[in-house]
Amino acid sequence: MSFRLPHRHRWSNLLATMSEELSAAAATAAAAAAATTSTTTVVTKTSTKSLWPNVLRWIPTSTDHIIASEKRLLSLVKTPYKQEHVNIGSGPPGSKVRWFRSTSDDDRFINTVTFDSKEDSPTLVMIHGYGASQGFFFRNFDALSKHFRVIAIDQLGWGGSSRPDFTCKSTEETEAWFIDSFEEWRRSKNLSNFVLLGHSFGGYVAAKYALKHPEHIKHLILVGSAGFTSEEDSKSERIVRFAATWKGAVIKHLWESNFTPMKLIRGFGPFGPNMVRKYTTARFGAYSTGQVLTAEESRLLTDYVYHTLAAKASGELCLKYIFAFGAFTRVPLLKSASEWKVPTTFIYGHDDWMSYEGAQEARKYMKVPCEIIRVPQGGHFSFIDNPTGFHNAVLYGCRRFLPREQDSDSLPEGLISA
Repeated sequence: MSFRLPHRHRWSNLLATMSEELSAAAATAAAAAAATTSTTTVVTKTSTKSLWPNVLRWIPTSTDHIIASEKRLLSLVKTPYKQEHVNIGSGPPGSKVRWFRSTSDDDRFINTVTFDSKEDSPTLVMIHGYGASQGFFFRNFDALSKHFRVIAIDQLGWGGSSRPDFTCKSTEETEAWFIDSFEEWRRSKNLSNFVLLGHSFGGYVAAKYALKHPEHIKHLILVGSAGFTSEEDSKSERIVRFAATWKGAVIKHLWESNFTPMKLIRGFGPFGPNMVRKYTTARFGAYSTGQVLTAEESRLLTDYVYHTLAAKASGELCLKYIFAFGAFTRVPLLKSASEWKVPTTFIYGHDDWMSYEGAQEARKYMKVPCEIIRVPQGGHFSFIDNPTGFHNAVLYGCRRFLPREQDSDSLPEGLISA
């Protein structure tokens, strides 16, 4: 997952404060709502009755808003690119295909950006994490496009992609939602023999896809990947104790009810953008472990993140089916380590809240080349915190099929082999 403020403590510490944070956010937004007298422009609003005041149910966003904010953010990128909605098919509402189970039989599509590259460059496909979308890689596109044909996507139900009703009721169905829709996208793009990079929850999806369709992947790069710890293996005593408290019971109920940060943002309507601004300013400013965002980067990223998060709930509802309370994976990748068929590079920020130790444990059982690299001055978003270190890690991981440079077999200075 990706949507979170930086924190160097373990999940057990985070859970102990979540209820206070949610209560404080609710109180702040409610106070702001009571005090405001401004007029808000309505782009979309629900017509159903609700206990929420009307002003709090206004959601000023749409797919057009998302694509427009994406274009503004990517104006920071110098490399020319093409944006497209790649059709992954349509079907009746009652279809057995997971993403067709909707009240609509409209075509489904995956929002895709492809950057100009040198002829015959290897293809690099980038998949974002939970609570994110492809624009989060905006600091990486220029550097990586010098070596790869870079393609970044919004997963189904996220960003500027289709947001069909999320009707999955199990972990198996939820995994199929992401893996099979990605495979339909790959077929539509006629891709094969590409490098697949996934961040956080996107790393989990990328790994699961590579396990099911290894024939299409030449190399796998998992960045701060989720999915290597399970409730049985890793539940700490503190989390057990916390779950027994009233606060723990509240948080666990919210978790099992699929309460997401996006629901807060939508629920607070016109005050949602300010909540997102506080998040991006804190995470990539005051709490950054590396290169902080410029004022322009922060403004454009905040605008983009707000529109991607405030849109219709869809892919975000996967949370409780993939992770148990405490963010422990229900079907951990560690159990599939011996079945790995694709050479893999794991990349973690030095201060990443996702532990590289799970990857170390998986490596013991993997029968393909595997290496683990830690990026200094980087947290969970190492590609934003320390883009240069991140790029060096990616290029080093792919050195066997990139043009050889002097000392290309030596780990770049500053990176740490784990």
